[in-house]
Amino acid sequence: MSATTIKIQTDTKLQIDQFRENKNESYDEVIRKLVYIVKNIKKNPELSKETIKAIEEARERYKKGQFVTLEEAKRRLGL
Repeated sequence: MSATTIKIQTDTKLQIDQFRENKNESYDEVIRKLVYIVKNIKKNPELSKETIKAIEEARERYKKGQFVTLEEAKRRLGL
């Protein structure tokens, strides 16, 4: 996989940081997520509102610690 460097304003970086769901999430992942949302808004605006709401709710659950770790999910599934 090739990579590239882009220049962005400091305030743009800070805004992108707000979309990171955890500290390990890369900027590439955040930007891909944003691009996905924008494409879906154009195709189906109502569905996109539901998607955005679901993402916001998931973020709140994550902040409250209401999530299952990968290890716990594997244990529950017997993997």
